[in-house]
Amino acid sequence: MNIFNKDLFFQLFSDNGNLRFWSFQLFGWSAYLLVTFFSFTYLENEIASYHYSHLLMQNVLGLLCTWPLRKIYHRSFKLTVLPQISLVLFSSSFFALVWTCLRIPFYIWVSETSDKWDEFNGWFYGALFVFWSWSGLYFAIKYYLLHQLRGEQLIEEISLKREEQLKRLKAESLAREAQLQMLRYQLNPHFLFNTLNAINALVLLKENSKAQEMTQQLSQFLRHSLDNDTIENVSLEDELEMLMLYLNIEKTRFEERLILEFEIDDDAKKALVPSFILQPIFENSLKYAVAASENGGTIRMTAQVAANKLNLSITDTGSDINAEETQQGRGIGLSNIQKRLEVVYITDYTFNTSVDDSAGFSVQMSIPYQVASNEIS
Repeated sequence: MNIFNKDLFFQLFSDNGNLRFWSFQLFGWSAYLLVTFFSFTYLENEIASYHYSHLLMQNVLGLLCTWPLRKIYHRSFKLTVLPQISLVLFSSSFFALVWTCLRIPFYIWVSETSDKWDEFNGWFYGALFVFWSWSGLYFAIKYYLLHQLRGEQLIEEISLKREEQLKRLKAESLAREAQLQMLRYQLNPHFLFNTLNAINALVLLKENSKAQEMTQQLSQFLRHSLDNDTIENVSLEDELEMLMLYLNIEKTRFEERLILEFEIDDDAKKALVPSFILQPIFENSLKYAVAASENGGTIRMTAQVAANKLNLSITDTGSDINAEETQQGRGIGLSNIQKRLEVVYITDYTFNTSVDDSAGFSVQMSIPYQVASNEIS
């Protein structure tokens, strides 16, 4: 059984600063011990016994002298560049001096010589090289680890932000879908009840052929509606096709009393619009203009593209009731449309209604001009 977990050790080594520091210390000073030992052996050819104790002691003293430097250098990261460099040079030079002043007396003691103080400059310059090299390695390793840590933190932050963004987009998408479905399906029962009531009235009037024709048209409309049950935008051409299935039912009901006029530009037919966006407007006109007037009425629709906007206009000739009553009676369906436009386009749309002196009602709508990807040449 392998009791040494390599991954756990490296994780501990990466997270534990003290363990990492002393590991580098022992490794570095051990390497320095070997280098100085073989240097003495090469230069002296024959190394004396006291050299062993001196080399060992100088490395122990060097390890102890560099230990305070760690604490000093750690605090130096709070300083700006020039003060930090000045502190590093002063501290490393000071402890190089301390190391030199400790090594020479020990060497004199173990070697039983008394003239080593004459070589103080050489010993001190050598100590400066060692301590400056140690300082350079310390900061190189420290900055590497900090860079690595910041990189990992940045990756983790990006990952968390991306995950949060995906969750937020998913939640917004689900909320948007639910809201659009709710708003859209508020429209269908209202139309269905009106049509069934009209069919019932035709049956009571013994106009069976008209009732049968309207039933077939209603079946066709509902089948098309279910087959295209989507909250996605559809082309205006498809929306008009769906609208005509509805208007054919009403044509059967109103006959000559209903006059329809359409002026749709070719570019406008390709534009994407929210599905079932036109039906409630026409339904309002049928109820408050055509049905409420003895002579019926006209509903006119225009669609044009200008300044990268799709501009829709639906007007009717109004009824015999006054303009204020007309405006109040049409509120529910139009409010539904405006809510749907707000969900889809946020603020990038306009939706206005107006009533003229003859109680004729007008709806003006402007939305961004967008086409399906397969329509882009």
